[in-house]
Amino acid sequence: MPETLLPAGWSPPIGYANGMAAEGRLIVIGGQIGWNAQQAFETDDLAGQVEQTLRNIVAVLAAGGARPEHLVSMTWYLTDLEDYAAKRKDIGRAYRTVIGRHYPPMAVVEVSRLLERRAKVEIQALAVISGA
Repeated sequence: MPETLLPAGWSPPIGYANGMAAEGRLIVIGGQIGWNAQQAFETDDLAGQVEQTLRNIVAVLAAGGARPEHLVSMTWYLTDLEDYAAKRKDIGRAYRTVIGRHYPPMAVVEVSRLLERRAKVEIQALAVISGA
């Protein structure tokens, strides 16, 4: 399993890690968005799209023999950071429901739009299966 890195004297971050170390099989997950397996959006709500996006990531992980706790990095691309801030509690609840309480290093970036116009979030992720 990945090892969380926290420099001496630093306060622990909330909802992410500053760094992780891992050895093993690397799984690279291309940008996932909030549509279902048939590439259809079921909601335009940001928290709902985040939950579906995370479910898509878990499906790709499973296809590679990995689980959410193997995630070592996530980059979130959002079209509206104010919407993210307003729905932070719902997004956090969706995250814990799908991923659990595993918080890899993350970055959040606001973008003007995503390739799919209805998409409000896209997440790219990396995972490592230790000992693989």
